[in-house]
Amino acid sequence: MKIIILGFGAVGQGVARVISMKKDYLKNKYELNPQIVAVCDRSGAAICETGLDEELLIQTKNDTGKVALYPDYGHPDIDSLQVLDEVEYDCLVEVTPTDIDDGEPARSHIMKSMEDGKDVVTSNKGPLALSFQDLADCARMNGVEFKFEASVGGAMPIINFAHETLAGCEIESIYGILNGTTNYILSRMANEGSSYEQTLKEAQEMGIAETNPYQDVEGIDAACKIVILANSVLNLPVTLKDVEVEGISKITSESIALAKKEGLLIKLIGEASPDALEVSPRLVRLGSPFAVEGTLNVATLKTDLADDVTVVGKGAGSVETASAILSDIVSIWKIRK
Repeated sequence: MKIIILGFGAVGQGVARVISMKKDYLKNKYELNPQIVAVCDRSGAAICETGLDEELLIQTKNDTGKVALYPDYGHPDIDSLQVLDEVEYDCLVEVTPTDIDDGEPARSHIMKSMEDGKDVVTSNKGPLALSFQDLADCARMNGVEFKFEASVGGAMPIINFAHETLAGCEIESIYGILNGTTNYILSRMANEGSSYEQTLKEAQEMGIAETNPYQDVEGIDAACKIVILANSVLNLPVTLKDVEVEGISKITSESIALAKKEGLLIKLIGEASPDALEVSPRLVRLGSPFAVEGTLNVATLKTDLADDVTVVGKGAGSVETASAILSDIVSIWKIRK
């Protein structure tokens, strides 16, 4: 399988790393031989139709900041849409930075690939939160696979779990912690009695929170994920503007301490159901499945046959997120084989 990766930040590099790590495993178990034939970032591209060296790609990016400086196969004078036009490939992995204003350039990348008859895997929440139905229709019309497990829970399996493992169940609602940064902050505040401002600063210093943490702490990131789940699992044709959103920036150490005295924790919870699309701080009981700490994500799917089913997993991390992308690549391979 020939793969193009658009975007070579933490997740793109994670994809290259897991492909490098798992080559023998993929060949032995699935007869799958993934080859990265092109990688793009803002500097241009590295292109080799017989396959780029994954470790050299990562090294080049880390040493120079530019994949276009990949030895012998670097192309500083080419952009991503040209690469999609000129390079022969089977599957696009779209992992450019998320834009929640218009979903670009990821939306254009995904649409072009699908219109060209190529399968697509993405972790990019922007186009999914803004244009899910358009993308899903495009995939159907062009007979291609469109996979996005990594867009919601990082390594936590939820979309494919809902569609495959719970295939015989009607899923009535989804309720969970869908942002690792806010969960880390609230966990630390509960354990240490620290203020929101102090804990956020520490999370930024550790690289857990972004320099500009707005999308995480104000609930926007979780709201994007609620939209994706509402569309893909509950078949609700909604977009980001349909979600009621409240973040965690107004939560005080005093309110957390008061909750704790009552055996409760404050968590940022997202809910998707036919009656509610919401992200807000809520009280959960100590010892419940939602009392997870650190950057863990957790989600409960309410079903008609299996009652409540809960999944837990790491919601962030380069290799962890890439593991979900790799599972989608394998899934496509099984269909195409």
